Amino acid sequence: MRIGERRPVRAARPELIAPTGRLRAAWLEAHGEWGPGVHEDGFGLLETDDVESPAGFEAWMVRLASEAGCCTYRWIVDGGQVLGGIALRHESHKGVARAGHIGFGIRPSARRRGLAAWALGRMLAEAKALGMDRVLVVCEVGNIASAKTIESQCGVPAKPNVADESAWRYWIRL
Repeated sequence: MRIGERRPVRAARPELIAPTGRLRAAWLEAHGEWGPGVHEDGFGLLETDDVESPAGFEAWMVRLASEAGCCTYRWIVDGGQVLGGIALRHESHKGVARAGHIGFGIRPSARRRGLAAWALGRMLAEAKALGMDRVLVVCEVGNIASAKTIESQCGVPAKPNVADESAWRYWIRL
């Protein structure tokens, strides 16, 4: 390869997979990109989760699996690398009113590739398969990238928009 020549871009072939301890190191690498705190929407991470220790990570995996009846968690993975996460909260999930039916997050180094829109489209199909006729998707006020992603999947701003100054709310009909 010569100086100034661009490397060929490998066509992404992402997958949506159920969370797995097999990818602990890859998940921790992605988590590290976000920095400290709980802000990777789509992973079901709580402030009380200790994902740094092997036992804590395993306990988190067990908790996510135990929520299968009310939430479908998926990791966006390509080539063994965790690129993001997406969660489909079923109607019975207690977090729907606050966080919506679907939450997603893409690690900073994997953004601007269309991964969020791709994953959201697949989760909308899962929601339809569950018998849902519309889903609520919420993003932080000012998060233009997430808003555009939601709108790309036919998201329409909720009317009236709830008086929550920290979130934009969108409905997507299935």
